[in-house]
Amino acid sequence: MPNAAIHRQNLVETAMRLFRRQGYASTGLQQILVESQAPKGSLYHYFPNGKEELGEAAVLLAGARIHEMLSDLAKRHEEPRAFVRGYCRVMANWMAESDFRSGCPIATTLLENAPQSPTITRAGLDAVDSWIEVAAQVFGRVEGPPRAARTRAQLLVAAIEGSLILARLRQSKQPILDVARLF
Repeated sequence: MPNAAIHRQNLVETAMRLFRRQGYASTGLQQILVESQAPKGSLYHYFPNGKEELGEAAVLLAGARIHEMLSDLAKRHEEPRAFVRGYCRVMANWMAESDFRSGCPIATTLLENAPQSPTITRAGLDAVDSWIEVAAQVFGRVEGPPRAARTRAQLLVAAIEGSLILARLRQSKQPILDVARLF
């Protein structure tokens, strides 16, 4: 990967990590530059519209990573219950690895920016819809109509998102693992 592309990737990775841990509003561009080790000029070269454009890129990257993880789980687990247990285990372990300092990779950015920022809102909606679609395909293997599978998938994503908050508050994996019992 050429240096220029590495700088862009480092900016997005760093922004994603910092937004997840400390929030979008609490993360300054200077902190992102310092921690990414990218030259100052690269920020506005790659993100001429500033922090909002960088936020959109961070949401898209984080959303794609969760989509990849879910797609991998869907391939490995034919049965919905095993898929849900796998999803819960991965998220619980991510939370524990961060010492319960991180949450959903896109939630803080979306909560602070939707609907005021149409670009970040759209990126978040696309990400979450892609997660729901993967889960709906898994639930569709045993559910009746596609609408029922999609509704169940949406409830799963909502339950996981809520459990991430509870896990962070309680400093425990248990709220996330409890979601698996409901599905």
